[in-house]
Amino acid sequence: MAYTALAVSPRSIPPLYVLLPGTGPRWFCGGLLAGLRLLDVAREVTADTELVTYTDRQPGNLFLDDVLAGSPPTGSIFLVTWGYDVPALLDRLTKRRVAYYAHSTGYGFDVPSTVPVLSGSRPALAYWGDRAPRSPLYYLPPLLADEFTDQGRRRDIDVLAFTRKLSPYVRDVLVPALTGRCRLSLIDRYVDDIAALFNRAKVYLYDSQPYWRGAGVSEGIGLPPLEALACGCRVFSSLNGGMAEYLDPPFTGEQIGVHSPEYDVARILEAMAMPAPSSPTQMLDTYRRPALRRRLDVILPALHRFFELHGM
Repeated sequence: MAYTALAVSPRSIPPLYVLLPGTGPRWFCGGLLAGLRLLDVAREVTADTELVTYTDRQPGNLFLDDVLAGSPPTGSIFLVTWGYDVPALLDRLTKRRVAYYAHSTGYGFDVPSTVPVLSGSRPALAYWGDRAPRSPLYYLPPLLADEFTDQGRRRDIDVLAFTRKLSPYVRDVLVPALTGRCRLSLIDRYVDDIAALFNRAKVYLYDSQPYWRGAGVSEGIGLPPLEALACGCRVFSSLNGGMAEYLDPPFTGEQIGVHSPEYDVARILEAMAMPAPSSPTQMLDTYRRPALRRRLDVILPALHRFFELHGM
C-alpha cells in the first residue's frame, strides 16, 4: 500500500514571504535561482506569495523593513534562504513564523525547534536531521525549468566548461590536455540562454569541490550539472554536496578527477564519441514543476498547522 501524506486542511493559506538579499547581478548564483524558482511555484499554491528583499531596495519588490513596519497579516510565514544571513534574520524575526529553505550546509549555525527546515537536497536533509532533529524537516528540491530539455540540436561542442567555480585541476590540467584533441569551449562570461548552450555540447565538465571546500560550506544542489543532464549532455562532475543526490556514476553521470588525468582524458574522449545518452526522465521528474507543486500543496499547509499548534 502506498504511503499517503497526512491530510491537511486546504483552507486559504496566509501570505508567504520569500526573503532574498536582492536580485541584481551581485547576487546571481544558484541560490538566487533556486529562491526565485521556488517563488514561482509557490504562487501556484498561494497567490499571496511575495518576494521580499532585505539588503537591496528594488522597485517592484517588497522590502523587509517596510513589511515589518506595516504589521504583516496574521499567520504570514517568512522563508529565509540565504545561509550566511540566516542567524541575523532569525534574530530580526523573533516570535514570527519563520522557516528556512536550505541548500548549502556547513555554515555552523543551529536553528531552534520552532523553525522548520525545507531542504533542497537529501544530503542537506541528512545534515539538518543531525543538526536540528527537533525541527520539522521537509525535502523540497529546486525547480528544473522547462527549457532544460534535449532539443535535438546538432552538438557542435565536444566539451563544455564554465570558468566560474572551476577547479584548478580542470582549468590547469584537463583543459590543456584536451586542447587540440576536441572542440573545447571554456566559457568565462554570462550566458543568456544556457539551455541552448547545453544542447550544443556533448560533454559538460563541472568540478566545484575545491571551491566549496575552500569556502567552508557545501555545494547546494549543483544546478548546472542537473540542467546539463536534462539537456542530454554527458556530465563529468565532482560528487560533493547536493550533486550526490542525482549523480550516480556511471548511470546518470561520471565522476571527475578519478585516479589520474590520463584516465579522465581517455574517458572524456570516449564519451564525446558516443551517441547522446537517454534522458533519465524518472529522476529528472523529481525536479519538474508538477512534482514540486504536489510537495508544496502538502508542505505549506503543514507549516501553518505546526505554527498554530505552537501558538505562533
